[in-house]
Amino acid sequence: MQVEAAIARSPSKLTIETIEIEDPRPDEILVKLVATGLCHTDISALEGILPTPMPMVLGHEGAGVVIKVGAGVSKVEVGDHVVMTYTYCGNCPSCVAHDHTYCHSLLELNFGGNRRDGSSPLSKGIEKINGLFFGQSSFATYAMCGERNIVKVPKDVPLEILGPLACGVQTGAGAAVNSLKIGSGATFVVFGAGTVGLSAVMGAKVAGAATIIAVDLSDDRLALARDVGATHTLNGKTQDVLAEIMKITGAGVEFSLDTTGNQKVMETALASTAPRGTCAWLAGVSPDMRVSVDPTFLLMGRKLRGIIEGDSHDATTFINRMIDWYREGRFPFDKLIRFYPFADIETAIHDSHTGETIKPVLKFA
Repeated sequence: MQVEAAIARSPSKLTIETIEIEDPRPDEILVKLVATGLCHTDISALEGILPTPMPMVLGHEGAGVVIKVGAGVSKVEVGDHVVMTYTYCGNCPSCVAHDHTYCHSLLELNFGGNRRDGSSPLSKGIEKINGLFFGQSSFATYAMCGERNIVKVPKDVPLEILGPLACGVQTGAGAAVNSLKIGSGATFVVFGAGTVGLSAVMGAKVAGAATIIAVDLSDDRLALARDVGATHTLNGKTQDVLAEIMKITGAGVEFSLDTTGNQKVMETALASTAPRGTCAWLAGVSPDMRVSVDPTFLLMGRKLRGIIEGDSHDATTFINRMIDWYREGRFPFDKLIRFYPFADIETAIHDSHTGETIKPVLKFA
């Protein structure tokens, strides 16, 4: 069938074209998109920073309605409301241990643009169009996915807001709740008040943290951080962030999270931890980046770790858990969202780049 898709044919250039999508294979699901989030990972892939082949249909925070299922599919049925998240192999040591976000084939399956047999469900005439970005390629009116990365969601919550739960929001909230396991009364600082950072603030608040510090360069974003749960905010342009964190906490925080991928900020995030504290980094960085770590500093029981997708190893459970928090009024992630028509995808990318919009969401007619 024919679909409208935003195709990346060369770095930093998208064109909306009519292409074809196959019928689902026995283990596949065809979804009609209602909306899809725009993430910095999409932009990095578009700019050629990530190893994605072109031409490629990007997009990995899709939300829509199931319209066809393969003969072997049992997880969802036609008419279900769903979101699509990352995919994984299910067979490697990480997957066998149920640590799906650390799948040994994560890069291949989420950035490779193909099924494991080398085929793509997308084409234009005789031209192959790479698809299955994050197992979906949701910058299109329809997307193909599998049971591993599809999540059934309730029909009483607006479907158009749910896509970001599948990556950006999941990553931040999951970092706080699943990875760092922030508990009641804890002290926490997050560097960067974008989608991931603000979601971490909300997750830390749900978890019962007593002190939640947000650090950013934008006063507007810091105001939003306070609105969604931060107890303190610091502007890195005008304040000595590390000194202020020590004033607030006395000896540093129990938990620190960097979402910026900036070398100096990552070092400050580690330096902000108290003895026995934990620092986590989760932003993608260039392969040649090096960060300075003093081994003596770590000897005081401090821990440093990386995080992918907020350790949301069971995405169905965690995404629906976040929806429950939202229903309860404890997780206002919709405050991060600004909607754009799909045709205005270039404007959405621009506004994300400039920081005018925190979480762009593309809506399909």
